[in-house]
Amino acid sequence: IFIALPSLRLLYLLDEINNPMITVKSIGHQWYWSYEYNDFEIVEFDSYMIPMNENKMFDFRLLDVDNRMVIPYNSQIRMIVTAADVLHSWTIPSISV
Repeated sequence: IFIALPSLRLLYLLDEINNPMITVKSIGHQWYWSYEYNDFEIVEFDSYMIPMNENKMFDFRLLDVDNRMVIPYNSQIRMIVTAADVLHSWTIPSISV
């Protein structure tokens, strides 16, 4: 209970987004991600990991992809992260999320 009450309050505050500018749905598949932007027109694309032998000097090892998700700067965004098959982990390496 000592940890649960502050955590529940924080989860409640983080869940509340008033009028997001854009909603992005991220769907985890085995070895790739699918992204959907549904607010204006339906835009869908897949994002596959770049193989190790094709990485450049300053790419993220095992994290860089062929099609990066682009989101607007300094705006509220609703991210819906789900999976098509098994549990997945989603990250933004440049801001340590």
